[in-house]
Amino acid sequence: MSATPSPAPLRRVPPAGWTALAWCLSTLYSFLVQIRWPGEGLRPWGQKSDQIAPFSMMPREWAMLLFAMALAAAGCVLLALVKAAPATVRAAPAAEAVPAAEAPPAKGAALGSVAALTASALVLTNGPFHTTSVAPEQYLPVCVALGTVAAAVPRRVSLGAVGVSLLGLFGYLGVRVALGLRVGTSVEAVVLMMVAVAWVLGDARRQEHRHARELRDRAAEQAVTAERLRIARELHDMVAHSIGVVAFQSGAAKRVIETQPEAARRALGAIESTSRETLAGLRRMLGALHAAEPAAPPAGLAELAGLVANVGEAGVRVDVQWHGERRPLPPEVDLAAFRLIQESVTNVVKHSAARQCRVTVEYAADGLSVVIVNSGAGHGKGSGTGYGVAGMRDRVELLHGEFAAGPRPEGGYRVAARLPLPTEV
Repeated sequence: MSATPSPAPLRRVPPAGWTALAWCLSTLYSFLVQIRWPGEGLRPWGQKSDQIAPFSMMPREWAMLLFAMALAAAGCVLLALVKAAPATVRAAPAAEAVPAAEAPPAKGAALGSVAALTASALVLTNGPFHTTSVAPEQYLPVCVALGTVAAAVPRRVSLGAVGVSLLGLFGYLGVRVALGLRVGTSVEAVVLMMVAVAWVLGDARRQEHRHARELRDRAAEQAVTAERLRIARELHDMVAHSIGVVAFQSGAAKRVIETQPEAARRALGAIESTSRETLAGLRRMLGALHAAEPAAPPAGLAELAGLVANVGEAGVRVDVQWHGERRPLPPEVDLAAFRLIQESVTNVVKHSAARQCRVTVEYAADGLSVVIVNSGAGHGKGSGTGYGVAGMRDRVELLHGEFAAGPRPEGGYRVAARLPLPTEV
């Protein structure tokens, strides 16, 4: 088995790493725009370079820079905790209940991460760089964290994180207005759009992950259901045939035990051998379900002779006719053909007065045809709606074949199936 391919190099970087990188780049950019470079002419706002004092930082401003760095580091650590939270907490839809013992750490880490990064951006704005408004580049790490949180936690938690970020932003602007300081408007609008876009992209990512998880769960459920149906069909085909033979032989032995002891002994011997074969088959099936080793090869048309002999001991003669060139079949087709014949002749034993039936197996270039016909009057349901007929129909339809079963106009019952074959097998 080949090893799982490793993710692309960029996808190996955790979201906390991208957030830290965004903080470093945005801070570096803010430093660069404050520096007067040699040979600069007019600045964008019309000032000459000699009218601008060289950029410098006082000890207080260095302290605020270190404080902002500590806040950013704390935010990145909390963001890493969000990604490390249990999947049942991070990915649960908003409508689902989250265990109380697990929800607080994930929620607290998400809200704390955004709050710490927002505070870091505001400290940088009011500290080393002395801008009159919140610079969009300072909010870049906040947006990275918001997108990560929106993709990792339920929507109500990510909306709470957006609220924390906006509360910090508008609280800062409110303080500036109360102190009579200048406050920009267009730049804050850009920051709001950045926050909105980050949340929308993150929430879309969360929904995409949830949809993919639902598809995986549905596929797993369908696989389990299909396996249960397969096991149910195998058990039915195996046990129903054996029980039918046992019931017939036991009835025959009961009727002749006093008048024909030898015939009764033969019937009891057939019951014993059939029971042992069924028990061995059940043990093999259960062993294959519990053991890691491969299951035994499935039954096929090669075992048809044994089936004919077994049914013959139950008093029903089976004539088998082969047409076409016999050749190896795909395992699923071989098993389906054998089970169709087994179920049909078992129904003859259990539900029909016929003591003879005819099985025709025809090999064609593109398919295998199986026809089972008996001429006896049926007992009980003759419409072909029982579990056995339904199981036969399911087997054929799973292989994209054709199936028909029903009473014959001249009397008796007919089961016919055609199973498609690849051009070469």
